[in-house]
Amino acid sequence: MTVTPLAAHPTDRHAPAFRGRIGRDARSGHYAVPGRYRLHLSTACPNGLRIAVTHSLLGLGTVCPATYLPAVPDCPGGGHSALRPLYDASAHRYPGPATAPVLSDDWSGRIVSTYAPDIMRDLARRFATGGPTLHPCGAESEIEAVERMCADGIEEAAQRAGSAGQEPAECESALTTLLDNLGALDRWLVGRAYLIRDEVTAADVELWAALVQLDTVHRNHLDAAAVQRIADHPTLWAYARRLAAHPAFGRHLDLDGIERRHHAHCQGLEAAGAAVQILDWAAHATR
Repeated sequence: MTVTPLAAHPTDRHAPAFRGRIGRDARSGHYAVPGRYRLHLSTACPNGLRIAVTHSLLGLGTVCPATYLPAVPDCPGGGHSALRPLYDASAHRYPGPATAPVLSDDWSGRIVSTYAPDIMRDLARRFATGGPTLHPCGAESEIEAVERMCADGIEEAAQRAGSAGQEPAECESALTTLLDNLGALDRWLVGRAYLIRDEVTAADVELWAALVQLDTVHRNHLDAAAVQRIADHPTLWAYARRLAAHPAFGRHLDLDGIERRHHAHCQGLEAAGAAVQILDWAAHATR
């Protein structure tokens, strides 16, 4: 069976600053060599959390070391001062903020990629020597559908549903989109431990990080009734709870960092839903 792409609202996203890839051999320029590359991540960021979980699932601690950054960036525009030398070495007088995540090349001191989906795919395809097969043969279209659904049908829809600048009808429409997607996932997961295969895949990493973001960030700007409707998907949230207990997932869950990062840049008003926590993430996460 396959996952059908779910209805989603289109959203504009900034293009990644750098989008290099790790190739198969020396002809590609960037090729897989243990110890050559380094990740720079903040697990308070959804994409940083996704990459950190992928990195742990694949057991790449020594093959591709990771440097973990503070939850709250220390430069304007969401940039990290620790990353500025990499950005300046990679693009002369780079004008934008030095944001994470980053995959860098220690041989050249330059950035390979800042695009999380490519980074995760290259870690799984070029460096994995054990652990789960996160991108099984024939599953790429399903994984891409889950990525789009999480980005548009969950995270973007939740953002719009809780936006103070939206008309009530627009907020309700976004909430309906969110609930439709959550309902479809809840029904799909009945009798299944994982989303698209019998073991964990990249689709599970994608969805789990979106659910963490929904409950720890977007919930703060929704009313209590909306949060209760979101919580009323028991199979889906039981799935999220099970994954939180997995060492590769739960040990990267920086709840305090997520809260500090959110409050550092969010200008929206806190709503009644902020008091209605869906999961006790700390209780289920493996430390």
